[in-house]
Amino acid sequence: MPSLIGKVALVTGASRGIGRGIALQLGEAGAKVYITGRKPSASDSGSDSDLPTLDKVAREIESRGGTAVVVYTDHSKTEEIKALFEQISAENDGVLDILVNNAYAAANLLVEQGDKRFYELEPEAWDIVNNVGLRNHYICAVYASRLMVARNPPSGLIINIGSTGGLRYLFNVAYGVGKAALDRMAADMAVELKTFGITVVSLWPGPVKTEIVQKVIATDDNKVSRTKDITPEQMAAIIAAAESTEFAGKAIVALAADPKVHNYTGRILMTGDLGDRYGFVDVDGKKIYTLRSIKYLLQTGLLKVPGGASLSKIVPGCVKIPGSILAASVSQF
Repeated sequence: MPSLIGKVALVTGASRGIGRGIALQLGEAGAKVYITGRKPSASDSGSDSDLPTLDKVAREIESRGGTAVVVYTDHSKTEEIKALFEQISAENDGVLDILVNNAYAAANLLVEQGDKRFYELEPEAWDIVNNVGLRNHYICAVYASRLMVARNPPSGLIINIGSTGGLRYLFNVAYGVGKAALDRMAADMAVELKTFGITVVSLWPGPVKTEIVQKVIATDDNKVSRTKDITPEQMAAIIAAAESTEFAGKAIVALAADPKVHNYTGRILMTGDLGDRYGFVDVDGKKIYTLRSIKYLLQTGLLKVPGGASLSKIVPGCVKIPGSILAASVSQF
C-alpha cells in the first residue's frame, strides 16, 4: 500500500458505506483522517441502529494503526461546515491535503421511494437529495481550496464521489441532476485551480455492497431494481460482482500517492479503471472490473447478447468501451 504518512485528509459522511471505507483505507495508509457525520440523536435508534457509527469508524481506523479525528457535523448547516474547516486549519497549521466530498442524506429516500416519479414526490425531495449531496460539496470545496491555495507552494486533492447517474437516468430526477452537477463542478473547479497545481476529480465507484444495500437485498430485492430495467437475475449478478465499500478508498489512496495525479484534474475516474492502472484489487483479493469493461457487461447481463455469460469467461477484462463513446451514447446533441 502506498504511504500517506504526514498527509491530512477529510472524508465527509464517513459513518457508513463508501465514506467509511474510504476513511479506513486513508487511515491505514498513514493519513490523519478527519471524519464527519451527523450527531446521533435518540430518534436515530431503530432500523439503522446496527449500522456503524462515526465513533466506531474512528476505532476501526485506530485499530489499523491510523489516526482519526471525529467531528460531528450537520452538512446541511453552513456554519457547522465552516467550523469544521476552521478546526482542521487550527489543528494542522493550515494544512489540508485531501478532501473527499461524500456526505449524502438521501439514501433512505432513494431506497424507500425509488419507484415514484418526480411529480409524485413532494418538492422537498430535491433538498433531501441535493442540499447535503451537492450544495454542501460546493461549500466544502470552497473552504478546502482556500487552505490549499494558501500553502507555499499550493497543493491538494479534491475528490467528488459521483455516479453513473451523472451520465444517464438512475433512481430519480433529483439524483441524476445532482450527480451530473458534481461532475461539472469538478471539471470547472479544475479550470480555476489548475494554475495552483490543485487537483479536482470526480470518482465513480461501481455497484457497491454498502450496509443499506445489503439490508435491502436481504429483505426486498425489488426495491433495489424497480427504477431500472434490470431483472432479478441481472441484479444478483451485479451484486455478486460489486466492490466492497473500501475499494474506492484504495483508489483514492493510489491517487493521493501519485506524484503525477494532477494529470487527471477535471476528469471523471472510475474505481475499476484505477484498479487496473495502479494494480490493486479489492480487500478480499477479488478483481474489480470497470463499468466500461465488456467482460463486466457480459458477466452481469447488462450487455444483452446470446451466450453472454459464457462469452464473458473468454473476453479479456482489458477490453473496454472508451469513455468518449459512453458520453456520446447519451448525448442530446
